Amino acid sequence: MPHIPDKRYAVVSCHVERPLDDACWSRFASLQARRPGGFRIAALMRPPEVAAGEDEERWLERARRAAAQGPLGQHTHFVSPDHARPAAPGPENAGRARREAEWLRAKGLAPTLFCAGGWYMDAALAETVADLGYADCSATAFRPGYLSDDAPRLAAAEPVRLALASGARLLELPSTHSLGRAARAVVRPSLDAAVIHVYFHDTDLLSARRRLALDATLRLLGRRRQPIDLDELARLAADVAPEVPFDTAFRGRSAKPGQ
Repeated sequence: MPHIPDKRYAVVSCHVERPLDDACWSRFASLQARRPGGFRIAALMRPPEVAAGEDEERWLERARRAAAQGPLGQHTHFVSPDHARPAAPGPENAGRARREAEWLRAKGLAPTLFCAGGWYMDAALAETVADLGYADCSATAFRPGYLSDDAPRLAAAEPVRLALASGARLLELPSTHSLGRAARAVVRPSLDAAVIHVYFHDTDLLSARRRLALDATLRLLGRRRQPIDLDELARLAADVAPEVPFDTAFRGRSAKPGQ
């Protein structure tokens, strides 16, 4: 990203999808506190589903703990705790994201980031995320293999400001490397992108092999890049990231606001 001079940065985020699973949570909390490679790992946390019996107070205690260790983000699952991606565009998707954001703020939390479950996006949701003042991490630099070519999502390889139909701007901090992609990239001499954004899931930490791979990958990445966190990246990119129309980054079926 030539608009952020003289540095090549790396950031790390975790999709915390099972925040009330003690095995997932204890491993994530330990990793976040250790900061391998010098990274303050952002916790993109799925809010609790009370109708599914999830404990709000326990969730809030863990969210506050995560926020003390690194950036905090809202990770919306649009259908259920185990079903992240909606079947189709519709106003209910943006509505759910807004309700969750309002609940988080009412509980005294101040998330700065958003990441849609299943890498989903539509125009109405983008408008809502911008209106909430979040920086978005829902775009990816590659199409996840489980998504069809016409699945609604955002594609971006570097931080950009998305120009929305309303005239608003949404700062996009795309996820560029899964754990597997990052592990392969750090052993090669070609990490050319100005910003590397490594993401993983809390469920990855249930595997000893993946825990070791993540720890080693982040330590190597921290030697090759300047470790910062997603909030720092948002501040650096806010005024200098290139501006692109939403439709340029959007992939998949048409999704107009209100549809």
